[in-house]
Amino acid sequence: MATAEIFPWQRVIWQQARQSGSAQRHHALLLKGRRGIGKLGFALALAKSILCGQGDAAGVACGKCQDCYWFEQGLHPNFRLLEPEALSAQEGATDKDDEENRREAGSTKSGRKPSQQISIAQIRALDDFIYLSAHQARDKVVLIHPAEAMNTAAANALLKKLEEPPPEVLFILVTHNVSLIPPTVLSRCRQTAMPGPDHEMAKDWLIHQGITDPDFHLAMSGFSPLLALQYDERLAAYHTDFIQCLCAPERFDPIELAEKLHKLDLSSVTGWLQKWCYDLMSCRTSGRVRYHLKQVAVIRQQAAVIDPVAFGFLWRNLIASQQLARHPLNPRLFLEAMLLTYMNSVHPAGSAG
Repeated sequence: MATAEIFPWQRVIWQQARQSGSAQRHHALLLKGRRGIGKLGFALALAKSILCGQGDAAGVACGKCQDCYWFEQGLHPNFRLLEPEALSAQEGATDKDDEENRREAGSTKSGRKPSQQISIAQIRALDDFIYLSAHQARDKVVLIHPAEAMNTAAANALLKKLEEPPPEVLFILVTHNVSLIPPTVLSRCRQTAMPGPDHEMAKDWLIHQGITDPDFHLAMSGFSPLLALQYDERLAAYHTDFIQCLCAPERFDPIELAEKLHKLDLSSVTGWLQKWCYDLMSCRTSGRVRYHLKQVAVIRQQAAVIDPVAFGFLWRNLIASQQLARHPLNPRLFLEAMLLTYMNSVHPAGSAG
């Protein structure tokens, strides 16, 4: 389980949530915001503080009582965390260094791939928890993360619980994309837009975490500090080669590049191309470069000759590619198609090789 943590950029909203008692006055809270800004840590800290019987004046859990110990061990009888099976498996492999253990964490004992969804069975399994008496007659908390991972049947099952909420039960939903949650569920929740840090605050925080090149990490993670902290340094060399290929369109070879990259996380590679294309369009329309500050000169040169109309179609294709990146039928062909589309859109006169 992730760590309960209140990040520096969340202190104001924490005071608003805890000192006003807003969490207890509503049966369902929805924390929304972009990925990597600490929403889950905040939600866990909120749940922990509610279950702690000895919190301080700011509403922060004491970290010393039996309730806090149970919570930190993932054993608190009044708390349930619902996540996709795949996310739980990934977290279980976080501290394992060898690739074999990581692969084993990515599959179930039956050999099938773990689900990316929160199922109706997981929601129904809450019945005994929320409708029976709580341990020591205390509040109970259900945390659902990410809420958009609920399939349609699961969302409908949750809706029935939110329409007739059991007493002394708080539902906390965490979402990276509120548009994917049914309006009927949203209407039963008190929504809170979670803040992210400005660039300087994120940079200072990363420096305190031991990151030596925070600007690069932030740029590669979409300026989300927690994703920047988790940036895989092993990908840095691949990313450097990728950018060098994009900087030299006369030598750009989609087939060769796809061969080099097809064993990597395809969502990450697609994200690299999306960031590069964002900078090209941003430079063309506003003269600004957001992600690739070391390649400003090359980006300005390429942006001056792109066709905005063709680029608009390319951007739409990249959005679709990102949605398919986690489940491609053939990773190499997936990358070849995406990179060929990029080459034909940005450098229509170029050719592979």
